[in-house]
Amino acid sequence: MGTIAKLGSLLAAFSVLGWAWPLLTVTSYAVVYDAASPMQITPGPDGAMWFTSAEKIGRITDAGTVTSYTPSYGSAPTGIVAGPDGALWFTEMTGNKIGRITTSGAISEYPIPTLASYPMGIVPGPDGALWFAEAYGNKIGRITTAGAITEYAAPYGARTITVGSDGALWFAGYSSNLIGRMTTSGSTTTYAIPTQASFPLGIVAGPDGALWFAESGASKIGRISTSGALTEYTVGSQLNPAYITGGSDGPCGLHGATRRSDGSAPRAS
Repeated sequence: MGTIAKLGSLLAAFSVLGWAWPLLTVTSYAVVYDAASPMQITPGPDGAMWFTSAEKIGRITDAGTVTSYTPSYGSAPTGIVAGPDGALWFTEMTGNKIGRITTSGAISEYPIPTLASYPMGIVPGPDGALWFAEAYGNKIGRITTAGAITEYAAPYGARTITVGSDGALWFAGYSSNLIGRMTTSGSTTTYAIPTQASFPLGIVAGPDGALWFAESGASKIGRISTSGALTEYTVGSQLNPAYITGGSDGPCGLHGATRRSDGSAPRAS
């Protein structure tokens, strides 16, 4: 199914559920290099957007000009984020490394001690380091801007990670059906999600001070306070939210949640 057809199907599903998509204009830009498959995207310190794509790191200006840079062969860049040092940091899912790229395109790569750890999400921590989730390594990793890596034990299957309002790292345990909290010293607390096999994926800090996450296998959005109180909201059986981001009026899910016709976020009571 093509991009336009997928968008049409998604809008139709929202209409069936009684939700309305605000009037918008979509402009698409071709990523022309071989095996292009954009994964994640983040604003760079240079005013451009930077993204991971198959075997490349991409940069796109607001005029649509795309430049690509190539890390080691077989790296499969996935997560990407701007670091506190003015560079972009990214995870190499099959390369088992953490990568760093300057805005001029110079790449450095740092091997993860745990083999086949499958790093995915990455986030700047409150301590000036970068923190990343090892989906198959059963660990959360920390890398300084000088490239020193430390790993801490975590539940199996953590794929995404964010910083909470409490200054801790919070992650979604996709395979373990848990939400985890880790301090910068590596102490971990876990919270079970009431719905079984919910497959939590995206997680983000909300403007209300809580953490919000997408339950990709349960058609729900979850909310957990920094003290561990967890609430789930059904978003509709036709939706399988995967990632979530913060909106100006609160968190709203991606890949399965938009706003109702009255402009509010779709939440169940």
